[in-house]
Amino acid sequence: MAVVIPFESQPHATIEKLVALVAADMKRVNAAILSRTGSQVTMIPEVANHLISSGGKRLRPMLTIAMAALADYAGDGHIRLAAAVEFMHTATLLHDDVVDESEMRRGKLAARMLWGNEASVLVGDFLLGQAFRMMVEVGNLRALEILSSAAAVIAEGEVMQLAAAKNTATTEDEYLAVIRGKTAELFAAACEVGPVLAGLAKADLAACRSYGMNLGIAFQLVDDALDYGGKAAKLGKNVGDDFREGKITLPVVLSFRRGSAEERSFWTRVLEKGEATDSDLEYAIALMNRHRAIEDTVKRAQHYGGIAKDALALFPSSPVKNALEETVDFCIARAH
Repeated sequence: MAVVIPFESQPHATIEKLVALVAADMKRVNAAILSRTGSQVTMIPEVANHLISSGGKRLRPMLTIAMAALADYAGDGHIRLAAAVEFMHTATLLHDDVVDESEMRRGKLAARMLWGNEASVLVGDFLLGQAFRMMVEVGNLRALEILSSAAAVIAEGEVMQLAAAKNTATTEDEYLAVIRGKTAELFAAACEVGPVLAGLAKADLAACRSYGMNLGIAFQLVDDALDYGGKAAKLGKNVGDDFREGKITLPVVLSFRRGSAEERSFWTRVLEKGEATDSDLEYAIALMNRHRAIEDTVKRAQHYGGIAKDALALFPSSPVKNALEETVDFCIARAH
């Protein structure tokens, strides 16, 4: 059962402008990615390329390239850093699918279903190693500090999510802390490292980081909404995967808080006790509709998207700035 999510922004927003502006540099990034997945250990390129070539938008490395352009960076260090960002992201996906016992990723079987959990974890570790190797090659200590710190924060966010799993007492503030770590931190780092190479002033760097952080929060909140209100083809996974895995996401937090005692006992049964039946997902979505939980999750995403756009106000008008603003609209419009 899918629901229509009321949406007030631009339902036809795209990232075509961003893609066009970064196309030349992204060819170099993709070449770097392919060259760094090579290994004499046959399974490593097989597992890595299964996910890397599976149709992801490469949004995070595109943001690294675009932010470097916004900062008028003239070198080529941003190419390696963008590739490092994509490797970090891919590594977390490989690890996440093992932790979540996911069967699908981007519309294909998850790597763990083809090669096993052990291979997925170890290839994820290999990609993290390659990411750090590229960071070191760039030779900018501050950029290395930002991305290495992000790697630690992402891991903390994942552990926080594990601790919050199946815990219906999770508050909205606690949940936001989880997604700041596990999702938004990499967006923030991806948006900050290019401008760091360009030597921007502290206030401008803070603005770049704020754009990435708030875009990342908005992005994850829309993903949360889509798990209950989207379509499998659009998600690249099954609708209700979060529900079946017992994940506490914002639509659940809002439904639980706003529900009656009887409704809260339902959430406790299906999430904390893991006693969900096939019909329970439909009832869960009905409760979310009753309490406007999916709609309000999208509204929260729009709020953070607005903060992201405001962060760019320090920069003069340009095609790159315009493309970055449209990227916010695109990330939120996925909910439509």
